[in-house]
Amino acid sequence: MAAKSKSGKSKSIESGGGASALGQYLFSRAPAEDLSGYEPAALDRATEFAWRALSRHKRGETVIEIVSDEKLVRDGRSLTAVTVVNDNMPFLFDSVMGEVTDFGGEPALVTHPVLYVEHGSDGVNSIVGEAGPTKGEQDADKLSIIHVHLGSLTAEQRDTLSDRLKTVLVQVKAAVGDWKPMMARLDRAISDFRYAPVPLDQNRVDEAIAFLEWLRDDNFTFLGMREFKYSGGEKSGSLEAEEGGLGILSNPDIRVLRRDDEAASTTPEIRAFLHGPEPLTVSKANTKSVVHRRTYLDYVGVKTYDQKGTLAGELRVVGLFTSTAYTRSVMKIPYLRSKAQAVVQRSGFDPSDHSGKALINVLESYPRDELFQVDVATLSKHAASILALGERPRVRVLARTDQFDRFVSVIVFVPRDRYDSIVREKIGHYLKTVFEGRLSAFYPAFPEGSLARVHFIIGRSGGKTPNIGSTVLEAAIRDIVRTWEDSLQEAVVSSDADAELARIAKLFPENYRNSFSPTEALRDASRIATISAENPIAIDYYRHSDQPQEQAALKIYHHGAPVALSRRVPMLENIGFRVISERTFEVGEKEGSLVFVHDMELENAYGKPIDLADGGALFEDVFLSVWRGEADNDSYNGLAQTAGLRSRDITVLRAYGRYLQQVGIPQSQDFIAAVLNRYPGIAQALHGIFVARFDPKGKDGKDTVEQLKAQVHEELESVPSLDDDTIVRRYLNLLDASLRTNHFVPDLKDGVSLAIKLDPRAIDGMPEPKPWREIYVYSTEVEGLHLRFGPVARGGLRWSDRAQDYRTEVLGLVKAQQVKNAVIVPVGAKGGFYPKRLPPSTQRDLWFQAGRQAYINFVSSLLSVTDNIEGDHVVPPSNVVRRDTDDPYFVVAADKGTASFSDTANAISQAHDFWLDDAFASGGSAGYDHKKM
Repeated sequence: MAAKSKSGKSKSIESGGGASALGQYLFSRAPAEDLSGYEPAALDRATEFAWRALSRHKRGETVIEIVSDEKLVRDGRSLTAVTVVNDNMPFLFDSVMGEVTDFGGEPALVTHPVLYVEHGSDGVNSIVGEAGPTKGEQDADKLSIIHVHLGSLTAEQRDTLSDRLKTVLVQVKAAVGDWKPMMARLDRAISDFRYAPVPLDQNRVDEAIAFLEWLRDDNFTFLGMREFKYSGGEKSGSLEAEEGGLGILSNPDIRVLRRDDEAASTTPEIRAFLHGPEPLTVSKANTKSVVHRRTYLDYVGVKTYDQKGTLAGELRVVGLFTSTAYTRSVMKIPYLRSKAQAVVQRSGFDPSDHSGKALINVLESYPRDELFQVDVATLSKHAASILALGERPRVRVLARTDQFDRFVSVIVFVPRDRYDSIVREKIGHYLKTVFEGRLSAFYPAFPEGSLARVHFIIGRSGGKTPNIGSTVLEAAIRDIVRTWEDSLQEAVVSSDADAELARIAKLFPENYRNSFSPTEALRDASRIATISAENPIAIDYYRHSDQPQEQAALKIYHHGAPVALSRRVPMLENIGFRVISERTFEVGEKEGSLVFVHDMELENAYGKPIDLADGGALFEDVFLSVWRGEADNDSYNGLAQTAGLRSRDITVLRAYGRYLQQVGIPQSQDFIAAVLNRYPGIAQALHGIFVARFDPKGKDGKDTVEQLKAQVHEELESVPSLDDDTIVRRYLNLLDASLRTNHFVPDLKDGVSLAIKLDPRAIDGMPEPKPWREIYVYSTEVEGLHLRFGPVARGGLRWSDRAQDYRTEVLGLVKAQQVKNAVIVPVGAKGGFYPKRLPPSTQRDLWFQAGRQAYINFVSSLLSVTDNIEGDHVVPPSNVVRRDTDDPYFVVAADKGTASFSDTANAISQAHDFWLDDAFASGGSAGYDHKKM
C-alpha cells in the first residue's frame, strides 16, 4: 500500500504500518486536555484499532469496530474504543454521537478526521490525506472516521451498541440518499396545490404553497416521506400507506402519528383534519429522530387531491425544523404569519399601537414548536392570557391537547424567584399524573419580566385525554410554587398568631420546612417561646396524619444544646414506647442561643393504641417529671400508658415497690413494675385504694376500698403466675398496713419527700424484730426509714451507703441496741437514710453538703406525718388522714455519718414548729441528753 504524507508525497505502507500513517491524522485535532491522561502506548493501541476498521472499509459500506482492551487506559481506567467508518455524508457525526452518548454516557475522547483514501478490492489501498488528490492523480474517496473512547463495555454491551449504530446509520443513509426524490415529491405537492382544482379557500392554499416552498428553502431538514391513500367517507374513511416510502419512512415500522401500543388505524382526529378547511397541518411525530438531532420529529401532513379536486390522501413529511424556524420573526414565516395576523385581528388591536405591538411580541416569544401546532382560536386565548401577565404577573397554565390526542402541551408561567429544578420536577410530576401520561419533554425559558416559563409535553399512551380545567391546574401549581414563607404568612393571619411566634417560625431551617407545614411551625414556635436558659425544655406529643393508632410522635424542644439520644430513648422506653426514628432540627437564634427540636416517631411497646386525647398530657407529665428529677427513670413509668396514671400516682406505687425490696422480697424492681404494667386494671385499683384511704377530700372511703379490693381479688383469679399473684397480694397487704401519708398535703414544703407510716406487725413476711411503727420516705433525692419499737422510743439516724438494703443495716443496729439499752427507757428506735444524688466523694465539701441536704429532706418528711402538741392538745398534721391513734413522740439522735447533724435536726424541728423545739435531737448545742431526761 502507498500513503501520502501531509506534504502530499507518497510513501509506502507496509503490513502493520497503516496505523502509523493514520496516526498522523487521528488525534491531530483532539484537544490537549483530552489527550493528557493517555500514555503514548495507549494512543498507539487506539490507532491500531481505528486502522483495523479503516482498512476493511469498502465503498458504500459501513464498518463498525468496538473493542475493549486492557492496554487502552486513561488515568488508570480501562476504556472501550468505538470506530465508525463511512463514506462521508451529512448527519453522520451528530447521529453517531447521539447514539453513542445515549448508550454509553460521557465519552472520554472523541475524534473525527475526514480523510481522502484510495480503495482497492479488499479495502482501503492508501491514505491520500485531509486534502483531496492533486490534478492528474487518481480519484480518491472521502471517508468519515469517527473514533470514540467510552468506559469499558462488556461483550454483550458492545454487540448491542453495534446493532444500534447500524440501525442509526441505515436511517442516515436513507435520509441522505433519498433527499432528491423527496424534493421532487415536495415540488409535485406544491404544483398540485398551485394548479389542481383544490376545493379549499384559496388564501389558505396560497399560504400552504408558500410554507412548503419555505420548508424547501433550507428551513427544514427532510428525513422521510410516506404517501397514504384515502378511501371512504367523512365518518368512516381510512388511510392506507402506499408502498415506496422515502428516507427514514421507507421503513414501515417507523410510526408518525400512532401511539406505541396502537395498531395502524385512521382515527376520528385524522379524519377531522382530512375533511377540514386547512390544506396542511404541523405537529410532532410520536418518534424521536436518531438522525442529526435527538428530538421528536416534526411532522407536516399535506393533503393530496386528484385531478378532479377529490381528496386522494395525505403526504406525510417528517424531519426537523432548522434554526431559522426558531429565530426568524413569525411575521416572515409562511403559515405562522397567517396565524399571527388572525390573532391580532381577533384581538381588535392596531398592530402599530402599544397593545398591538405587545401582542405581536407575545407571539414572537411563544414556544415556536407550539406555535406551528396550535390552532388560531386556542392561540388567541392563550396569547391574551399571556398579555395580561404583563400587567399582573401570576401563575398561569395554558394547556392544549394535540389534535391527534397523542400528547398534551402545557405552558406554565410561575414567579421567577420561585422557580428552580425542584419546582419544575414537582410541576412535571403533577402534570403527568393529572393527565395520566408521561413527561416526554420540558423546555424552560426566562422571558423578560418577573415570570419563568416552562413548556411541558405530556405524552399519552391510551384512553381519552382527561379534560382538566385551567382553574384546577393553576390552583395545584400555585400550591407547588407557593413558598413556605407564603404559607406561613397565611397561617399567621388565619390563626391571629402574634409577631413573636411569626418571628420564631421564620427561623426554622430548610430541612424542617421540607417536613412540616407553617401551621405546625407556629405550634412549635409557641412551645419554643416558653423555654429559656432557666426553663430549657418543652415537649409535645402528637400524631402524623398517616400514622396508625399504635404510633405517635414526640417533639422535644431544648434550649442551648441538643438532648443526647442516650438520654431521650431510655426515658421513652420506660414510658412504654419504642423509638422508630429520630430527626433533629437546629432553629435559628433565640435570645442569643440555639434551640434544638428533636422529632421522634414512637410506637406502643405493648402493641396497643396510643390515646393522645387523654394520655398525651400524662406522657408529658411523666417525661418532664423524670427530666426535672422529680421521678425516677424506670419501667414503673409505663403505667402512664398502660393504666393512665400521672407521675405522682406512679410515684406511690413505685415507693411501695421499693419498700418491698427493703423488706426482702426476692423479685427485682423491673419485675414488680412489669407485673403492674401487665395488669393495668389491678394497678389502677391499688392506686385507687391508696386514694380512697388517704385523700382527705374523698368520700365513702371504706366502701370504695372494699369494692376495689374485691376487684383486685377478682382479677387475681385470672393471673396465671404465682410470682405475679404474690406481688399483687403484697401490695394489698402494704396498703392495709399503711397508717398515714403526706401525699395529699397540698402545701407540702419544698424538700419534703413522700412519707408513708406503716404498721410493720401487720406486714406479711416482715423480718424480725418487727417494729411498732415505721415511717418510709421515698423520693429521687433520698430514701430512708425510721423504725420505732414503742410509742416512746429514741435512737440515732444513720447515713447509709447501702442502696439496696439500708433497712437490713438499720435492723441490725436495732438488734444491737435492744441488748445495749435493755435497762434504759425509752425503748429503742433507729433510722437510716440513703442520699441518691451525691457528687463524687473526691469533692468532699460538696459531697458532705449534699448528704446534709438529704438528711434535712429525710427528717422533714418524717415530721410531715408526725403529730404535734400545742398546749395540752395533740394536733395531727394538716390534710393527713390517720388510721392510728395520737403519736406525737418522735426524737432523734446522732449515728454514723450524722454526728454533727443534731443542731441541724433541731433547726428542722423549729422550722416545723414541732413541740420538742430544740430538744428534738439529742446531743445538740443546747445540751439535751435524751437518756438522762
